[in-house]
Order: sequence, then C-alpha cells, then structure tokens
Amino acid sequence: MIISLIVAIAQNGVIGKSSGEMSWHVSEEFKHFKNTTKGFPVLMGRKTFETLGKPLKERLNIVLTRNPEYKTQFDDVLIFSSLDEAINFCREKKFEKIFIIGGAEIYKIAIPIVDEMIISRMKFTAEGDVYFPEFDESNWKKEKIMDKELFEVYLYKRI
Repeated sequence: MIISLIVAIAQNGVIGKSSGEMSWHVSEEFKHFKNTTKGFPVLMGRKTFETLGKPLKERLNIVLTRNPEYKTQFDDVLIFSSLDEAINFCREKKFEKIFIIGGAEIYKIAIPIVDEMIISRMKFTAEGDVYFPEFDESNWKKEKIMDKELFEVYLYKRI
C-alpha cells in the first residue's frame, strides 16, 4: 500500500487558517486534488474534517481524533484514535493507496512514514496561521508533474 500525502502550500508556507476558513480558492487546484484522491481513502484530522463540513464524495473518509467520544452524523465516516490504527485498517482492507489530507498536526506525524508527497506549490503568498511542517528535502526525489498559472505540482518520492 502506498501512503501518500497531498497538500497545497502558499509561498510563505501557509496551508490554512485556524478558524477553518480557506486561505485561497483556486478551482483548478481543487480539481487536481479531487481527481488525484478520488476512489482512494482520505485520512484527515478532526479539525480538517469539521472544516469540510461533510465527507468528500467518492472516497472513504477516515478521521483521526484523540477524543474517544467523538461522533459524526455521517455513518460512512470511520474514526480512529491514531495514525497507526488507521493505516493498519487500510492495510488490512488491502487498499492500493491512501491519501493523508491534513491538517498540519497530521502532516507533521505523517511525513516520517509516507512513501510520497504530492505538493501543490502556490505561486502566491496567503494569509493564514497554519503552516506545513518543515521537512528535509534531501530525503526525497522531487519531480515537477504539473505547471499551471497559479500553482505547480511536485511529486516527492522517498529516497
């Protein structure tokens, strides 16, 4: 199973706002995200899930939370208390690939174990107070896979 991380990052490292508001709206980048993750499980933290407001269509939605009492109104959303538990579940179900879609706390604990990262580097700075964690690029082979007007997409594969 391939463990993939997908994220869009502004030039100043911003990935969002702690209020849950989006820092930007670039429909072409959203389409890239949807097309890339469609058909695969998406794993996210509780705050990210609550920001979305509902499960992402055509994907198994998995939410991580430290709160053992956490419930959601959506029957088809799975809830786990740790990244390891969620990944083990996906391995048992023999998924080909899973996507870790945020937020910052989840990215930070996932970077050391992911096989690849798909990073949209936005060509602008953005307002926000949530940042993508720093990582050592020397551990990764970087390849540009898309160049659009407002963003470039890079595939990082672990060396």
